[in-house]
Amino acid sequence: MNSPYENAVEQLELVRELLNIPDEIYKRLKTPDRVIEKRIKVLMDDGRTEEFEAFRSQHNNSRGPYKGGIRFHKDVSREEVMALSMWMTWKCAMLDLPLGGGKGGVKVEVVNLSVAELERLSRAYAAEFKEYFGSEIDIPAPDVNTDGRVMAWMLDEIEKIKGIKDPGMFTGKPLELGGSLGRIEATGFGGFIVLDSYLKGIGDFHEGMSVAVQGFGNVGYWFAQKAYEAGYKIVALSDSKGAIYSSSGFDPAQVLAYKNEKGSMKGYFEDGVKVVEMSNEDLLGLDVDILAPAALENSITIQNYNNIKVSYILELANGPTTPDAEERLLEKGVKIVPDVIANAGGVTVSYFEWVQNRTDEIWSLDRVNEMLVKQMKNAVQQLIDVVRDMGLDLRKATYLLAVKKVVEAIENGGGIAKEF
Repeated sequence: MNSPYENAVEQLELVRELLNIPDEIYKRLKTPDRVIEKRIKVLMDDGRTEEFEAFRSQHNNSRGPYKGGIRFHKDVSREEVMALSMWMTWKCAMLDLPLGGGKGGVKVEVVNLSVAELERLSRAYAAEFKEYFGSEIDIPAPDVNTDGRVMAWMLDEIEKIKGIKDPGMFTGKPLELGGSLGRIEATGFGGFIVLDSYLKGIGDFHEGMSVAVQGFGNVGYWFAQKAYEAGYKIVALSDSKGAIYSSSGFDPAQVLAYKNEKGSMKGYFEDGVKVVEMSNEDLLGLDVDILAPAALENSITIQNYNNIKVSYILELANGPTTPDAEERLLEKGVKIVPDVIANAGGVTVSYFEWVQNRTDEIWSLDRVNEMLVKQMKNAVQQLIDVVRDMGLDLRKATYLLAVKKVVEAIENGGGIAKEF
């Protein structure tokens, strides 16, 4: 199986000839401006010092400062952050945000850390990468296994070292430190806006469309909840410990309350709801209208694509479908709404947070959500128009729109990677 970075380059290749991208620009687009690797030392609670591999990939800043999350996960690698930073460049361009793509991470098993160790790791990462971050340079945000608290530790560490106040350097912060209302739910909510706008835009929406969500974390929950409230039927949900299915559908809020109390969805029941427990792989093979993978990369591969029976895949995760699997799924008539638009709600509200920090404003939740809906619906309409006018699949159409904007920025002299 290809690495996430090889998959990202293969996806870029889809529109190279369509856009007639000059070789010099193509080389820049397929390779990050820089990838920084460090080994950071952290004092553990038992007195020993442990080293962790840490990364930051800055893909392209031709449209604005690098922007992208920091994840703490045992599978973090150089290739993964390179891919994620490239996808972030396309997301920002697709949503017309004046930002470029970045991504970072630490290779660590977070469940093995105490809260004190997690804080020391967060601060150590910030201290090691401090020269690469800033509200005009590179703006990190939460990602897998990181949250507003982690961003607060990192921001505090760099501000103390540099002796400055620069709240726009990080987004996804707690509200008390300049965070934005609506940021926590933004990725899942944005995914729902994309799905709903697309289906209604092409005239293929009907009440009670069945949905299976692989990955019931923050993104999966908020997508499922918004879809449930809008009349979709959420028939399956999964987390790392397994999946649950009911043909009559679930109330995601009730499932989340149970999971928070019990630690997993195992044993979940609702009055009048027959619940079947299954594996994550079984969930992927359900005969439903919509599959929403919201976990990690490479969930849908050449090994399991043939089990998929859905009409639509909404990529809430980054890179959940490998290119070879996508080719076969398209032949089967499956429509795949790609990650670079489907999960761009998070970076869109992060952009709103950055603007608020830089203008000393505090926006209401209504204003944030109104602007998010407008931004996402506009991107979906652009996508529908290109698909209709050029006969492209959804990923090619999305990449055509996004990559074209980045190419034009480079050709017009936008953004040169700063030397550090």
